Amino acid sequence: MRIARFRYCSKEAWGICEGAKIKTTGGAFDLNRVKLLAPAAPSKIVLVGLNYRRHAEELRMSIPKEPLIFIKPPSSLCGQGEKIIYPKGVKRLDYEGELALVIKKKGRFIPESRAASYILGYTCLNDVTARDLQRRDGQWTRAKSFDTFSPVGPWLETQIDPSGLAIKTLVNGKLKQSSSTADFIFSIPRLVSFISRVMTLMPGDIISTGTPSGVGPMHPGDIVEVAIEGIGSLKNPIVSS
Repeated sequence: MRIARFRYCSKEAWGICEGAKIKTTGGAFDLNRVKLLAPAAPSKIVLVGLNYRRHAEELRMSIPKEPLIFIKPPSSLCGQGEKIIYPKGVKRLDYEGELALVIKKKGRFIPESRAASYILGYTCLNDVTARDLQRRDGQWTRAKSFDTFSPVGPWLETQIDPSGLAIKTLVNGKLKQSSSTADFIFSIPRLVSFISRVMTLMPGDIISTGTPSGVGPMHPGDIVEVAIEGIGSLKNPIVSS
């Protein structure tokens, strides 16, 4: 089942996608006549810094013994088709295509065996990163937290096995990243459990599971697409600030 959050005539709603329609308790809407929004309203966006073996090899980094996590603010969130703003003063802006999940219910100290029951669904995320600022600062907060730096969408897929999904990132239709979640270092149950032992997870919170090898730059005028098997494609244009 695909769950979408959308805007129609200045009103926001949730619905279920069936073919070219979004069905709600108030009626059905044509997908091409609504504005899809990020399918979550998180209190926080938690991301994993290194979770693909080939990406670790690409960076010549050791395989981490436990997940490396960081947070992006909800103000960085944007949805399908929304513009990613290339900030003034940034010298390099990178794409990082990722599989993300949305939390269904409040959880703390979640055992791995019960992690699936806390997940509402899965979606695509682009962990947009000002790479030059990341290198200059020596930490990640500023480089990853600008407004529009967390595109998420197009919807949530609730009935999918996330353990072996093909994931791709394309820039202007050219393939830049191509991998599978089978290359994960840490499984999704491990990530949910680990993060819940650090912070309480709330309904709507987003956990993004890391990016594969092949990260690279984007430029104003580019169209960036994150495509994940069984979910769909998240597309966003890059524009100058």
